[in-house]
Amino acid sequence: MESEGHDIWSRVSSEEVTARLERLDVPFGPYGYDRFGLSKRHIGAFYTLLEPLYRRYFRVESTGLEHVPEQGRAMLIGNHSGGIPVDAGMVFSSLFFDRDPPRHPHGMVEKFAQNLPFLSSIFSRLGQLSGLPEHAEQILQEERLLLVFPEGVRGTGKLYRDRYQLARFGTGFMRIALQNKSPIIPFAFVGGEEAMPVIYHAPLLAQLLKVPYVPIPKHLLPIPKPVLCQLSYGEPLYFEGTGDETDEVIQGYVDQVKERIVGLIEEGRARREERVLALGESYWWGEGFGEPSLTSSVDVTKGGRRENIGPRRVGEDQGGREPKV
Repeated sequence: MESEGHDIWSRVSSEEVTARLERLDVPFGPYGYDRFGLSKRHIGAFYTLLEPLYRRYFRVESTGLEHVPEQGRAMLIGNHSGGIPVDAGMVFSSLFFDRDPPRHPHGMVEKFAQNLPFLSSIFSRLGQLSGLPEHAEQILQEERLLLVFPEGVRGTGKLYRDRYQLARFGTGFMRIALQNKSPIIPFAFVGGEEAMPVIYHAPLLAQLLKVPYVPIPKHLLPIPKPVLCQLSYGEPLYFEGTGDETDEVIQGYVDQVKERIVGLIEEGRARREERVLALGESYWWGEGFGEPSLTSSVDVTKGGRRENIGPRRVGEDQGGREPKV
């Protein structure tokens, strides 16, 4: 039965994914697992499912991948958004499909997610561990990539009105980086807020499901919309220290990382806008994902600040104002 199950997982993987799996710098054992429980067969199926989302549904453009080292330890630190963690899947995809050689990061999973039915074993097979400091240290000491969202659920739980405003960053990642002499690669994911514009949380349902929140988006269905997304990696940041510094020193380091991510978000939003305007009407057709959208909530730059001017018909004259989609 075990062999039959393995064959099923293997058959799910596409030819491209199978070929790229062979190039991963992961010491899989004779049965296809590494010491963290990462399963070669499971991540093959995982990336095969992610590929159409990355390349066609969200049409992610990734820049700055040259800043991610080909080998060795590094911490990937970025913004969290969009109601559900689409951003994490797109980070995984960018490093696997657009990075040569490909790399597979390990993520820190929120503790509540480990208690959800079936998810704990799936996370383990994908190399994602509960967010304990000792797990993070083990991953870095094995010269792997560690993916961390310092905002945690505060980030994915943001409402659309607070889009691209970073929530408070936890500081634990910085102490771990210092203790393990790990560079920090800042990144920004743009588009998640538009894909899943959350306007409300359902608290009673969240209590019933024992989760921090249940997002209700504008379009009601808890499924991200097919919008263009942008993923930008910045140059590595290096900090000197042992991890035993005062809270003030650590907070100062964290603020530097946060400031860089804010800059990457702005760069990503500008680039995403260029892509949307360049595509024109073809963007609204979604290239095969349903009927054209007739209206869109548009932000404009006015007097140095962004204002929402409400619905606008696609192609409608904006009075010379620069739209933000």
